[in-house]
Amino acid sequence: MLPSIPKVIYAISTNTSIGALFVAGLLPGIMLTMMLCSVTWYIARKRGYPRMPRESWATRWKLFRESAWGLMLVVIIIGGIYSGLFTATEAAAMAAVYSFIVSIFVYKAMPLRDIGKVLLASANMSAMLLYIITNAALFSFILTNENIPHALADWIIGKDLGWVGFLLLANLLLLMAGNFMDPSSVILIMAPILYPAAMLLGINPVHLGILIDVNMEVGLCHPPVGLNLYVASGISRVGITQLTKAVIPWLVTMLLFLVIVTYWPGLSIWLPRAMGMMP
Repeated sequence: MLPSIPKVIYAISTNTSIGALFVAGLLPGIMLTMMLCSVTWYIARKRGYPRMPRESWATRWKLFRESAWGLMLVVIIIGGIYSGLFTATEAAAMAAVYSFIVSIFVYKAMPLRDIGKVLLASANMSAMLLYIITNAALFSFILTNENIPHALADWIIGKDLGWVGFLLLANLLLLMAGNFMDPSSVILIMAPILYPAAMLLGINPVHLGILIDVNMEVGLCHPPVGLNLYVASGISRVGITQLTKAVIPWLVTMLLFLVIVTYWPGLSIWLPRAMGMMP
């Protein structure tokens, strides 16, 4: 929900303010974090997962100071983007360089001799993800070549759905597309379809952008092309089927959050409007 490439792609596709989209994601992001943390706490308590002993405030402060270098990563990314020092894509590169320096020379979590192994493992993981994205892009090309998006746009505008029915239909289309395509491809295809109809129905473009962003997050955790599932599977060595079953409580929580974001537009647009970033 924070600054992300999907928001940038949506902003470019619909000529919506990138800054307003970034700010609009703050409150929904906080709410989603609280909901996911609550589910995690409940499941851990119900299943009796082991708990660490409660530490003193002195120990907490010591650990906080030790983690300052890692926490600065968030400051660099968010601060750099909002200050205009670099774009969201450039922020990812800055984050990678900063993480490398801190890991090697500050925390010394990885010896220099292991850098080659880490780069090779990263290349293997990237190859797996790029294979998925390539197939998703091919599927996107077929849809576009068959003129399916334009046919859907004409059908949506021709139906008298109202804003409630339109947003429900938009969610269904985005969720289905997110099952088989990567977020960038989905946004590039669906945003030009949904945006004109949304404007005719009086739906705020920033609200629509956050709605699409949440759908993309759900798609990243949903099989068969959920990239987050494949990343987690590659790291944990757990099968996709087993991992999919385990992630169901969090996936249901995200779907509930999607309903809240969809039909509570004030959650998304209140903050950028209060900051004077949109009328």
